[in-house]
Amino acid sequence: MADYRVPRDDMQFLLQDVFQVDKDWARFPALAEVDLDMASAIIDEAAKLAETLIAPHARAADEEGVHFQDGEVKTPASYRENFQQLAAGGWVGVTANPDFGGMGLPKALSAQYEEMLCAADISFSLYPGLTSGAIITIDAYASDELKQLYLPRMTSGEWTGTMCLTEPHAGTDLGIIRTKAEPQPDGTYSVTGTKIFITGGEHDLTDNIVHLVLAKLPDAPPGSKGISLLLVPKFLPDNQGQPGERNTVKCGSVEHKMGIHGSATCVMNFDGAKGWLIGEPHQGLKAMFTMMNYERLGVGIQGLGAAARSYQNALEYAQERLQGRGALAGRNMDKEADPLLVHGDVRRMLLTMKALVEGGRAFSTYVGQQLDIAKYSEDSEEKSRAEALVALLTPVAKAFITDTGFEATVIGQQVFGGHGYVREWGQEQLVRDCRIAQIYEGTNGIQALDLLGRKVAGSRGELLKPLMADIAALLAEPMPELATEYAQLDKAVQRTKQLTEHVLKQVAGDENVINSVAVEYLHLLGYVTYGYLWLRMAKAAQPLASGRPQLASKIKTAKFYMARLLPRIEGLAAAIEDGSQSLYLHELGDF
Repeated sequence: MADYRVPRDDMQFLLQDVFQVDKDWARFPALAEVDLDMASAIIDEAAKLAETLIAPHARAADEEGVHFQDGEVKTPASYRENFQQLAAGGWVGVTANPDFGGMGLPKALSAQYEEMLCAADISFSLYPGLTSGAIITIDAYASDELKQLYLPRMTSGEWTGTMCLTEPHAGTDLGIIRTKAEPQPDGTYSVTGTKIFITGGEHDLTDNIVHLVLAKLPDAPPGSKGISLLLVPKFLPDNQGQPGERNTVKCGSVEHKMGIHGSATCVMNFDGAKGWLIGEPHQGLKAMFTMMNYERLGVGIQGLGAAARSYQNALEYAQERLQGRGALAGRNMDKEADPLLVHGDVRRMLLTMKALVEGGRAFSTYVGQQLDIAKYSEDSEEKSRAEALVALLTPVAKAFITDTGFEATVIGQQVFGGHGYVREWGQEQLVRDCRIAQIYEGTNGIQALDLLGRKVAGSRGELLKPLMADIAALLAEPMPELATEYAQLDKAVQRTKQLTEHVLKQVAGDENVINSVAVEYLHLLGYVTYGYLWLRMAKAAQPLASGRPQLASKIKTAKFYMARLLPRIEGLAAAIEDGSQSLYLHELGDF
């Protein structure tokens, strides 16, 4: 596998020139000390960690995996020391509240750091990633006493966090979970049940693990409205706040998985474990969704990181590998063959990867910027608008970036030919590691149902308006150099609006239509949003491109995206217009 190189220039171009995030930061008192110089320094320091500390060990960690014995999990050899170095630099708490030792960085900036970790090694990134989500949830909903006890230690990376939702019989349908929480005289709860697929549920990286567990109290109403959230530590803190008595929670086994071998995916058994309620009784799902929504953008970034690493590997290979002869104009007669890069099909693959990777990076930054505005703005109208954009785009960020990210890892493997299928080059690991991102934190099908059913149909299209307004503002100031591409985006937007109206009309008479076309609709919106972001990037690059090949390439790649990838929406449109008709021709017995 080629050495990983963080795309620093592209990240800084997005922050400074495309989204001009420093103008937002300057307006928000909580971010007053953050500027582009600090952002550049953060990116440079994080890049060193990703490139030199984490990435070089990714393949060995994948081959070693985790080892389980007598309830204990041993992570790959490099992980403990690397995690401790990461923690010592404050990198576990990059977005955490400064009151508890966090950096308090804006999400638009931390998204770049998260991509670096995921590109370096998705398995390793999951340990600090889940902890960051747990920190946010505890900070938002827990009592002051719990915050003071747990957040400084989690923010510093002394302790890690998990989210415990799934049970053997209950995945997406959390309303039927069976884990119970019995109130105790001292105000704590006795938590009993089994959770599966728990990332980082047991490991040897830190002295304590803090589990956020969904459970039902004895008086819980049925369904999802009866779920509570509890904090259950592996070790009960003593009077000095240090890990004391072992709680009755234990890892029963670890899963043997297709990928992310360095991540401990655990079955966790809670046997009357001592826990503390977070937030109000029966309001646990709302609190947990704070963590899940954070993680959903993070999972999208996992797909982006794997795709970015795959693109770098494939590009380097295509530049160096001599194979066959290109067209006459591209031949190098001094060598026995031409590099793969001269061949049209290889260019198609590489440009598809480039367009999806850099489009995904722009998308994660755009969503991160909206999260920052929603969190820090003191203007209620601006805040509400950003919250609406986040609500709309979170399922798209999770599902579309991971779907296209997986596509890009597979394409990268294809560029290598047979060498992509063997372990030596690392491409097959990226395919395996990326695949889970389409499944966990709510499968991409569930994300599509959330988008079309709850967000678009549920609001009768109102949640689409802020995004459409952003696109309309761009289209109102066209670039002569990209007149064709602007017209293509305008046409795609009109098609999106027409298809949205079509679906909304169908909903009243067809209860199956949402479920039948949700995935295609999510992809439609994803491609249109990427088209918008590609033209924003091209517009920002145009006045700066002279003498800067990277920015000149932006404009060229925007043209490629609009010509070769945006037209995919026409196939999606045909499926959406079909509705549920062809899916329900079969009776159940016909299958």
